[in-house]
Amino acid sequence: MSAIRTLEPLARSLLRIVAGFTFSLHGMQKLLGAFGGLNGGTAHFWSLVWLAGVLELGGGLLLLVGLFTSPVAFVLSGEMAVAYFRVHFPHGFFPIVNRGELAALYCFVFLYLSVAGAGSISLDAALRKKPN
Repeated sequence: MSAIRTLEPLARSLLRIVAGFTFSLHGMQKLLGAFGGLNGGTAHFWSLVWLAGVLELGGGLLLLVGLFTSPVAFVLSGEMAVAYFRVHFPHGFFPIVNRGELAALYCFVFLYLSVAGAGSISLDAALRKKPN
């Protein structure tokens, strides 16, 4: 069992990398029009959707490399909580009904990363190990 536990920082890093990458794609969609954009376009400058795109792209890329992981993940967790209750919850209580599964899952993955940290493969870890 202890051999498996030693893999936890690596598994946490992999979770953070995949979550950060996939989250950043949502920002690319909103800000850059990638992957079909928002109905073929991009978010209007300074709109709530544009701000969400900035958080998703910037925060997702910071998580991807593991820089400032705890505060970034905390902010993104809050963004996903707001997204869930503002966009999805009015359409029903259950995430499977209101199509909010992804927002709920991101919210709690980011909340976990905000308290657990980046893992062993991250810029946060590399900066902590810098020579004296």
